[in-house]
Amino acid sequence: MRNPTRILIVEDDMIIAANISLQLSNLGYEVTGIETRGEDAVNHALENHPDIILMDINLKGKIDGIEAAKAIKKTWDIPLVYLTANTDDASFQKAKETHPFAFISKPFNKLNLERTIALVEEKVNEKRETESVPHQLIDGLEDRIFIRTNGKLVKVMLDEILYLEADRNYCHIYTKDQDYLIVNTLNIVCEKLTSKNFLRVHRSFVVNLKKLDAVADSYVEINNKVLPIGKIYKEDLMKNIQKV
Repeated sequence: MRNPTRILIVEDDMIIAANISLQLSNLGYEVTGIETRGEDAVNHALENHPDIILMDINLKGKIDGIEAAKAIKKTWDIPLVYLTANTDDASFQKAKETHPFAFISKPFNKLNLERTIALVEEKVNEKRETESVPHQLIDGLEDRIFIRTNGKLVKVMLDEILYLEADRNYCHIYTKDQDYLIVNTLNIVCEKLTSKNFLRVHRSFVVNLKKLDAVADSYVEINNKVLPIGKIYKEDLMKNIQKV
């Protein structure tokens, strides 16, 4: 049975937000939360990794919906649906730069919302099926692992791995040139990595400490990718980074 699609609502009108949340819940979707400010939306998305974001363009925080979307996409390419009300052409063109899946004009009706989310969900599932072929991780040696794909074993050296990302019951292993989708959870995959250079920095990310390009207060950078640091992992990261 497939897990319900998880949706983050970013809308500074709480009456509208609550109405959307109720509609989505009645349709069988899981609402990960409601955020009213752009900066809070960024933190929520990085921490909870929703499947879809409903994003109001005009927000009352320090950053608007478009800037929040850009910040989120530095880490995750989460499908985006903008909520708009009388948006001028300049704002529309700026919003297009974040490559949203759809725009919903306010005020909108229940059927419009339902159909739009259903179409986005279908596109997301099609993209996953065509781009991500699950692989099987096989126990390896001290400095390498073997991944079964297309009927053969592919060697991946541990030093080539940049980071790992949780994807529900799956796990992505990223090297500079390849993304392997593994049919195991992040925890199980980590058990097979014998190197001490791998460290969890977030509940969804494990990094190869030797591959870190930069470490900031709330994120790390690897190969031009920005990954968030979870609060409970920060102290351990700072201790271990000095040992590499």
